[in-house]
Amino acid sequence: MDATGKKGEDAACVWLVSHGHTVLERNWRGGRCEIDIITADGSGLHFVEVKARKAPAAADPLVNVTASKQKHLVKAALQYLHSGGRRFADAEVYFDIITVIIGSETTYIQYYPQAFIPIYD
Repeated sequence: MDATGKKGEDAACVWLVSHGHTVLERNWRGGRCEIDIITADGSGLHFVEVKARKAPAAADPLVNVTASKQKHLVKAALQYLHSGGRRFADAEVYFDIITVIIGSETTYIQYYPQAFIPIYD
């Protein structure tokens, strides 16, 4: 992971914690798939994809969470859920995205809760 990605994930974790989330995992790997951040809050379990860019960003980083990327996230999330045994059996599961634009003096964070609904093949 490059420095921008690390800064973005760090900023996303701080933001999530300040909004009531508990960070369970960072950069969790299940096979070839990775989940940037896994959190829990009062509503359930959140699988969070972080997209970070340096300002000025040419396009919204959200556009990089393609259908293919979503499928990889779902696959990794299923592996995570299965690895936890019955721990998460009743948890509501959400797929969230956070975009982070890192400027020279300010960092802009946009949170997209429930950004997509999983598609199963």
